[in-house]
This record gives sequence, C-alpha cells and structure tokens, in this order.
Amino acid sequence: MCGIVGVVSQAPVNQLLYDSLLLLQHRGQDAAGIATLQGNVFNMYKAHGLVRDVFRTRNMRSLPGNAGIGQVRYPTAGSSSSAEEAQPFYVNAPFGITFAHNGNLTNWEALREELFRVDRRHINTNSDSEVLLNVLAHELERASNGVSLDEDAIFRAVSAVHRRVRGAYAVIAQIAGYGLLAFRDPYGIRPLCVGNVETDHGVEWMVASESVTLEGMGFKMLRDVAPGEAIFIDADSRMSARQCAENPQLNPCIFEYVYFARPDSLMDGVSVYGSRLRMGEYLADKVARNLRLGDVDVVMPIPDSARPAAMQLAARLNLDYREGFIKNRYVGRTFIMPGQAVRKKSVRQKLNAMSEEFKGKNVLIVDDSIVRGTTSGEIVEMARAAGANKVFFASAAAPVRFPNVYGIDMPTRRELIAYGRTDEEIAKVIGADALVYQDINAMQQAVRDMNPALQRFDVSCFTGEYVTGDVTPEYLDHIEQTRNARDKSEGGLQINMGYAANDY
Repeated sequence: MCGIVGVVSQAPVNQLLYDSLLLLQHRGQDAAGIATLQGNVFNMYKAHGLVRDVFRTRNMRSLPGNAGIGQVRYPTAGSSSSAEEAQPFYVNAPFGITFAHNGNLTNWEALREELFRVDRRHINTNSDSEVLLNVLAHELERASNGVSLDEDAIFRAVSAVHRRVRGAYAVIAQIAGYGLLAFRDPYGIRPLCVGNVETDHGVEWMVASESVTLEGMGFKMLRDVAPGEAIFIDADSRMSARQCAENPQLNPCIFEYVYFARPDSLMDGVSVYGSRLRMGEYLADKVARNLRLGDVDVVMPIPDSARPAAMQLAARLNLDYREGFIKNRYVGRTFIMPGQAVRKKSVRQKLNAMSEEFKGKNVLIVDDSIVRGTTSGEIVEMARAAGANKVFFASAAAPVRFPNVYGIDMPTRRELIAYGRTDEEIAKVIGADALVYQDINAMQQAVRDMNPALQRFDVSCFTGEYVTGDVTPEYLDHIEQTRNARDKSEGGLQINMGYAANDY
C-alpha cells in the first residue's frame, strides 16, 4: 500500500508535490520520493523515512520543473531495507520514463523472467514496481514503432500492459517530452482520482491516490479513474482518457474503507467517513445479539480510524462513549511500519490508557480490524492494568483469515490471528472477556450504502476468494516461503501475532 501523486502545472511543482505527499503520509512511512521534469531532463530525489525527514531545502532546490510525480512507500513485494526500491523509478528508454506504483503484482516473478529472456530488459531490484515499469516501457516502445509517440500509441501500450500484468496497480508515469500518464488495473483494486484547477496561466492537473490530496492542494476533484482506464495529460495540459481493458470490473479493496484511507477522502463515490459510521451501526446490531448490553459500562475506540464506528455504535446502543486511550501523534501507524519488531515497540509509545476512564468499569473496546492480533492483546492488557473490570473487544471488520496479495503487508497465514481459530479462541489469545467481529456481508453493505452502484469488492483477506483469478494454494505457499526467507535474512522471523492499530 502506497500513496502516489502526479502534477502537471504552469509553475514549479516541487513544493506542491512535497505538500501532497504529506497528505498521503498515512499510506506509507517507509520511504518517500519525488521526480520532476524540466524540459526533457528528469530530476529525482528519494530516500528512506517520512516525507518531512527525507527532503531538505537542498533537495527541494534540486527538483526544478513544472511537472512531476511522487510516492510514499509502504513495502510489500521486495524489501523494506533496500533504498534502491524507494520510488519513483526511472528508465531511460524509450523516451525516458519516471514511474510510481501503488499495489502489488501477482505474476511479477514470471514477468521478470519474461522481460529478461524475451524483451531483453534488465531488472535491478526485487521490486514488482520496477517490473511493471519495464513492461510499460517495452509496450510503449512497441506501440511507437520506433518513432514518436502519439495518444493512440500510448493507450495501445496500456492495453498491452493490462493483457500481460496481473494483480493490483494504480500507476502514475511521466514520459519525457510527452506528458503524464496514469492508469488503474482492470479490477480497480487500488484507488486513483483526477482533478484540476483553473489558473491565470491555464489549467493545472493532479492525479492522486486519494481525493483529500486534491482538495488539500486546492484542486477540484473531477472523478475517480475507472478500472482499466488510462488518462494522459500532454505538455500543453490537454487531458484525454480511454478505456484500455477488455472486461473492466470495479472491485475496490474494502480495506481502504476499513483502515487505510483518510476519513475525509471520497473513494469510488463513497465517503470513507460515512462508510465507517455505517460499519459502526452494523457492528452495534451484532454486539446487541452477542453481548448483554447491561454488562457494558462504556464504549471506547482505538484512535483514530476506529473512532467513527465506535461513536456510532455507542449512539445506536445508547451506551456511554469515552476516549480512554490517548494517542501520541508523533508515532506512526503501527500496521504499516516495516517489520514486526518496530511495530511491537511502538504500541505503548503510541497509546496511553487513562486510569480514571477504566477503573472498575466493564469496557467495550472498538477497533477497525484485527490482523495479526498483537496490538489487540497489548491494548486489552493496558485496559486491565488501568483498572478495567471486564474488557470486551469488537472489530468493525470481519476476521482476517487469508493472505492479502494485492498490496497489504500480511501475506502469510501464520501471521493472521484469525487463521484456523474460532472467535472464542481469538478472544482467549488477546485476553478479552468476549470478542465480536463484524459480519462480512454487513461490512460490504456499509460501503454499498454510501454508493449502491458498488456491487463487488476485493474481500480476499476475509473470504480467500481472489478477484484476479490467478491466486492458487500453490501461489500462497510460494509467497509464504519467500516471505519467511526474507524475514530471516533481514533480522528475524515474524511472530505469530502482530498489529492492526490504527491512526492518522
């Protein structure tokens, strides 16, 4: 899961891209990068760390140009320890391309081999994004027939990419001398939207992962990029769009609405905040069926992304609502931190329980989801240490029982606390007196209530059904073995329980 942005402007874009990445920081904290285009010259700087730590004044001065792209990285495929895998990526042929990608490819290893044997292109990292860039570069070269590009050739190249590539991908690329290209996979798993603003010098464009980026930078959101669609903005700020997939079907990742996206974003016609409120209402109904409400004294959220669901749950059940956990806003989002050891250390640094809100009370704690489970166990332990009499736990998302292969860093079954366990067994592991999970259908309906046109979602980590149709048990075994080998080489195995604590 990453955050990407691209801008075509009439003025220098380095500061605009920097500020945009700050608005996308919640989507990735491992690395950040910006590439700008001045004339036909690319300028790029990227490094590990948060946006505010990566870029200094000297770096910003080295990024001239009126167009560019940026990314905040959350490591999935590849290695979080390799600075070479920070984005944007660059290839010098054909034409010169910088590239940023959000998502994860499921056939990247086969493509990498094919690129070397057939296309004669060299891949220098273990990043699926570099593979995707080289596929795009090769198809642009084929579509141009060795001469200059035109709009039709660019869209033909994207169509060829769709035919070769499997998985989740939202892409923004800058082609030297031509313009900005953005496209979304045929299932629309990862989000992408486009907007513009009228200035005294003409129209300026922005493409980004979330609408909050456009709005925060003064752009008017026009619409989401459709699944399979490509958008091209040329050097004269003219935009064109074309459907490049044969059978596009919108299946947005429901985890965007549960956890990843900012609540003030609008995504595929859905208010993220509104969907989280609805999740709270449906969860309230489930809680009422499974717990004696007279046993619950107070409802408390895990800040921040669980707050809307907890507020709505408390209101619907006529229960007191309190903010018992106070968050240190200078600690990042634990679920997207690279490495289990870093995530575990940060939990108690991030949250503090106020004893006066817990002492002698039966507390219902609401979180947006439970993935690896260690955060939930730590939170239950904190609540008891603060004096809670009983601790009930509720998740606004269904049990995560299967690997996610489309861009969320939870690919092995042994990392998932719900895999192979009943709800009662999970409650015992995290130390709760009782545990209530949202139903899968209710979770989807909460989002669909905001936009009835949405009929399908990627819910693979809840159901084990993968929308791209190419994920087999053998494939899951392979990525699990690869992940285990990577963890050993990078300093230790991931343990059985982990994190899904949420904040912004």
